[in-house]
Amino acid sequence: MERKRLVVIGNGMAGVKCVEEIYKLDSQRFHITIFGNEPRPNYNRILLSKVLQGDSAIEDIIINDWSWYEEKGIRLFTGETVVRIQTGSKYVETLSGLRAEYDSLIIATGSSAFIPSIIGVQKSGVISFRNIDDCNTMMDYAKKYRKAAVIGGGLLGLEAARGLLNLGMETDVIHNAPYLMNRQLDRMSAELLRKELEQQGMRFWLNKETESITGRSRAKGIRFSTGATLEADLVVISVGIRPNIELARSSGIETNRAIVVDDYMRTSIPGVYAVGECAEHRGIAYGLVAPLYEQGKVLARVICNQESNPYTGSVPYAQLKVSGVEVFSAGDIREDEADTALQTYDGIRGTYKKVTMRGGIVRGAILFGDTSEGTSLLGLVKREAPVSALSNASDNSGGSDQDDIVAAMPDRETVCACNAVCKSAIMCAVIEDGLQTTEQVRDRTKASSSCGGCRPMVAAVVKFALRHGKEGMASSAPAVCGCTDLSHELLKAAIAESEFANSQEAMLALGWRVASGCPACRPAIHYYIALLQPIADTSRTLASRSESYVGLSVGIVTDDQQEESAGYDSRLLGTSLYNAGETLPFPMPMRAVITSGIHNPAGVLVHDIGITGAPAGWEIYAAGHAENPVKQGQLIGIAESDSLALEYAVACMQLYRERADFGEPMWKWMEREGIIEIREILFDTDYRLELADRAGAPRLSLKSEERLGEGICSK
Repeated sequence: MERKRLVVIGNGMAGVKCVEEIYKLDSQRFHITIFGNEPRPNYNRILLSKVLQGDSAIEDIIINDWSWYEEKGIRLFTGETVVRIQTGSKYVETLSGLRAEYDSLIIATGSSAFIPSIIGVQKSGVISFRNIDDCNTMMDYAKKYRKAAVIGGGLLGLEAARGLLNLGMETDVIHNAPYLMNRQLDRMSAELLRKELEQQGMRFWLNKETESITGRSRAKGIRFSTGATLEADLVVISVGIRPNIELARSSGIETNRAIVVDDYMRTSIPGVYAVGECAEHRGIAYGLVAPLYEQGKVLARVICNQESNPYTGSVPYAQLKVSGVEVFSAGDIREDEADTALQTYDGIRGTYKKVTMRGGIVRGAILFGDTSEGTSLLGLVKREAPVSALSNASDNSGGSDQDDIVAAMPDRETVCACNAVCKSAIMCAVIEDGLQTTEQVRDRTKASSSCGGCRPMVAAVVKFALRHGKEGMASSAPAVCGCTDLSHELLKAAIAESEFANSQEAMLALGWRVASGCPACRPAIHYYIALLQPIADTSRTLASRSESYVGLSVGIVTDDQQEESAGYDSRLLGTSLYNAGETLPFPMPMRAVITSGIHNPAGVLVHDIGITGAPAGWEIYAAGHAENPVKQGQLIGIAESDSLALEYAVACMQLYRERADFGEPMWKWMEREGIIEIREILFDTDYRLELADRAGAPRLSLKSEERLGEGICSK
């Protein structure tokens, strides 16, 4: 296949991350050209403060060096600013006259520092803090001058102030709100942060409006709206960002605050996409790393013509170190957004924790001083977990002992949210690949390579893996029952490594305390033996019928007239689904329902699998539950054909069979795994087909004589 031409405007984190994802999916699909207006390769802008503070060199924050572009065959033009997009003829042109034609175009122009209308802001000695050149300017000023002022008490402003302190400058921070980081913290955590930073040498001017920059040709100080003044040789402005959209706007692409995109990152012009800080999705322009990376993954699949889960937005969160102080914030934390569900303060350890709720659902969290619970709390916010889940999270936190905290984490819990790296991936990198340091794990898995906020927890997992080895995998999970110390994960692993003829042999070999087991463990062992043996081994599969949940019940609601006009065949799809699941053992009884349209709902959203006809095709839902607690099924995909709908449903059931614990209902498994991870797996065509094959699913038959099984109810 002839390669298409892909042009990327912007060599920042969002655009290049999308290119990385494209290469993972289809490395031969495009000839790629990237334009960047800085004279250097892709680097981690979030770590600029580390360079300013002297903790890192510029080389240390480079994400992809020059050789990476060469190895991938990417044409990189640095120091080039694109000034024109000709959407009709499909080419871009730079200020220097370079021209590149494209079949697909990604706009990833990012954002610039927002400069408020302060009198004298154009004077020498007034700078922003957005790139490496700004870092160099600040370091040069520190060699000549003594006093600095930072306008802006948000994250970036505080990091700049910390860097200026390290450079030996007296530093004042001016903030127009009553407390610091007011978008991420509440008043109490902000007050704790202020006291800590004051001890480090910063001075704060809160609730102050800057009226002008004093001095003739260069900055000499600041005058507030009250008339008070403050001396300063260097003024750093850090009050927010402004998406770079002039190029898109002048090219006829729809813009609002940023470039308007849909759920697949498409702009108003066909073949033109936008991603990152310059993109506005459902009225929101994100400035955090994780949402930008999530957008990049969706866009990569779209641009490679692969099925993609739509981007539906992100939970805003930040896990970071502010001048050496660990801080975590996620979701809705302001008083007008949610109520307080949990609030604790430890004056001895200097730690603070607040969790918010609305309507009985966890909505947000703040951690100060100890962010070890950050990833688990973020998971609760993303899953919209009930507040009752907080008790389990608190029980698992284990205080300040990092070893206990890591041991209590499920293996599939996300540690690095920016790059979606879970605990087990880090453990495997250490145990199986022989890695020894956090830096080696970062290079291999990308964990902590973006914002760096998760680095303490990554380091804790690495230490845990080095100390405990394979025994640390899933070691914290509760035992199946009192007959054994093995968790479900360890029991499955033990059964997978052996060929037990029956549960009695398994219990004997695995050192069961009660020779005959109990009602809790016997069916679990039956199930795992059946699950982990080849499908063809019917004697073992049927042997598990007595105590395991075998088979799938399917309900079908049809409307012949509607089906004829829409081209659906719910009977055929229902029969094929029943045939695929009738002999399979499941962790819990499985129920599915299929209906030809939304006017015949049939409880699609409250069954384990629910499939309904819609204008775009079959909509497939999973993990609904009609009894207490009532759970609404989650949309896992839309299929244009009957065979693809069957493929989605069977693959989802097989994933549930393989990953759930025996006795764990599908809705609880999906809450634990997370709908985003499940969708990503099912949208991977090869993985989806592999799951369907492992389930032994027959291809959808078009024969009219297909039988209706006894587990099918047709109306």
